Order: sequence, then C-alpha cells, then structure tokens
Amino acid sequence: AMAESKLVMLVDTKRCIACNSCAVACKVENNLPKDVWWNRVMTVGGPHLDAPSGTYPNLEMYNVTVACQHCENPACVKVCPVGATYKDPETGVVRQDYDKCIGCRMCMSACPYNGVRSFNWEEPVYHLDFATGDQDVAPHQKHVVEKCTFCWHRLAKGLAPACVEACSARARIFGDASDPDSAVSQKLRERSSMRLLEDRDTEPSVYFLR
Repeated sequence: AMAESKLVMLVDTKRCIACNSCAVACKVENNLPKDVWWNRVMTVGGPHLDAPSGTYPNLEMYNVTVACQHCENPACVKVCPVGATYKDPETGVVRQDYDKCIGCRMCMSACPYNGVRSFNWEEPVYHLDFATGDQDVAPHQKHVVEKCTFCWHRLAKGLAPACVEACSARARIFGDASDPDSAVSQKLRERSSMRLLEDRDTEPSVYFLR
C-alpha cells in the first residue's frame, strides 16, 4: 500500500560543510544515550573526515550524512518477527515501537546501511544528569534497537526534523515528494541526485544532490 505522502530528505553535497551540526542537533533533540549517534557525517574522498582523494590539483571530496534511509521497501520491516519495526502508512516513515521490540536485532542484520541502528545492551547512560530535547521523545530502553525517526514527534506538530532546522549551510531540504510543487520535488527535477546502495532495491527516501 502506498503511503498518503512520501516524506523525503535531500542532502545537498555541494552545500554540506561537514560541520556535524545535524548529528549534534539529533543527539540533543532525541536525548540520545552516551556513544549513540543516529546521524553522522562521512567524507567521500580520502581516508578520514575532511580529507580529499587524488593528488593536487586533481582532488575530489564531498560529504554524505548517514542515518536511517526510511526506505520505501525496507528490509528491516520484513524481518522483524513482532512488528516492532513498521512503516507508517500515512507518511512512509519507518518507525519503531520500543515496547514491542524483543531485542533480536534481526533488523540490524537485514539493513544494508551499516551503523544506522544501535542496540542498547544496558540501561541507557547519558553524558548529562538531566534529559535534553523534546519531552515527546519516546524514553530510551534497555535491550531495544534504536535509529533515526525522522523526528516523528516533530512531524506530528508540523515541524521539520531537528537536523534540518540546525543545518547552517542550508544543505538539508525535507518535504513531501508526492506533491509536485513541494521544494523537494522541485529540487529533484532541477538537480541530479543519488541514493545509497540503490542496487539493493530498498528505495531509500534520502537523496544526495550532486
């Protein structure tokens, strides 16, 4: 069944400066436990962040931010034995129900995108002794898998995900690709784009503008 809207995230690789504001905003907004990151920035180029490939003057480098791809055809949903990982019928967002999750981690092994999910082996521990972020964020639990939610709690209030709002380079555009007049639809028509591991037929909802 097709979702009523198709929410997508565009990341403009010509604008992204690898400042990591999106990763930090996500961590704070979602009150993420210590050492848990739902979003991270990777350099496509040399061996580490901000390093180009090639030799001067023929250098190449761009950045991609990596989080849950909110796939149209998600591998994780198919393998979850208890329906804890599911696709929201109205928005297409791949969501998780922590209360249903049995910690089998099948979703982690089925997902072709490395490192977008994490598993809480222990009771979550935090850097700060008070909670940060939005009070509508689901409490983190022991023995469950976590990942980017497209800031579901913000979407419910008509707001964009925290990473979009925090991007000072305006490299992130979020919206409904089923609406031909939306900003995301216009950008996808104007610019060439790529998605991660398109050969895996997951149909990701995250597009990288080139």
